[in-house]
Amino acid sequence: MAGQMNQELHPYVGMWVTEDQHIRHQLLPNNRYIEARGTKEKAYQGRYQITGNYIEYWDDTGFTADGEFINNVLYHAGMVLRPL
Repeated sequence: MAGQMNQELHPYVGMWVTEDQHIRHQLLPNNRYIEARGTKEKAYQGRYQITGNYIEYWDDTGFTADGEFINNVLYHAGMVLRPL
């Protein structure tokens, strides 16, 4: 059907949060992300690419970062995020 979003999403697409939910990474299906910190809903945003279990981030301001998914946990910049 025209305009319908593909329902087969990458398994890592979705919301990833720290244990206290202060840091929240929303991995969107269009390879964009939004990182919220505390009450700031759009602290960072940009694009990402996943290769295997490795994720690379390119913030819209030029900042780059990476992370790794291990056993359904995202390890990124010293943080531990789990799916919400």
